[in-house]
Amino acid sequence: MSEHQVFENLQVLCLSGMSAALQRVLETPDMSAMPVVDVLTFLTCEEIQYKCQKKRERLQRAAKLKQAQACVENVDYLAKRGIDKSHLSALSRCDWIARHQFLLITGPTGVGKSWIACALANEAIKRNLPVLYKRFSLLMEELDIARKDGSLPKLRNQLSKFRLLILDDWAITPLNDRNRQDMLELVEDRIESGSLIMTSQLPISQWHNYINEPTIADAIMDRIIHRAHRLELHGGSIRKTYKTVREGEA
Repeated sequence: MSEHQVFENLQVLCLSGMSAALQRVLETPDMSAMPVVDVLTFLTCEEIQYKCQKKRERLQRAAKLKQAQACVENVDYLAKRGIDKSHLSALSRCDWIARHQFLLITGPTGVGKSWIACALANEAIKRNLPVLYKRFSLLMEELDIARKDGSLPKLRNQLSKFRLLILDDWAITPLNDRNRQDMLELVEDRIESGSLIMTSQLPISQWHNYINEPTIADAIMDRIIHRAHRLELHGGSIRKTYKTVREGEA
């Protein structure tokens, strides 16, 4: 069999990583002289790595993160925002996602809530966990549209496939009765199917009043609070700090 036929067969079998690795072997005298078993080990390892990388890229695209480049390695602990390094390090291991727990990130505008949520989401993606980012108000609109056009079961099924769901900017706009019920059902579904990150400018102590319907508020808060980790940030807007630095460079 010719080399050309071998490469064609690898493409037919969707073994692109192995194909690229084989090309390297053929172009490198020291590698081509290795025992057959060693060559096969190298080729299969390269294929596994290739497939893992492609899967992470697919997960990254599907996540639609607001800040896709955010990563825990770049967290600024000197900014005095109330971020405990050991706590964030523990969260970055994603064990809480495996346990279907939640994370509540609160603090004033511009302090980095969404950025940290996206950084932790990227850690989950590294572990091949499906993630989805949504602004809370826009998700409520999507649920309302889906209810009207009959696609609500499909949308809920899609949401359930993500191991981690980020609800950004919770408690920005008032809730109506339908929003409250949707939120209760969403939280209930998360308990069974995955984890949840919620970011909010509003302190958790005020969430019950924000929901503004005692019975549903009790139900939502009971399901959230008892299974949630917390990151309570404080300080000034890091956007202003970044702007000042950039202006100083100009």
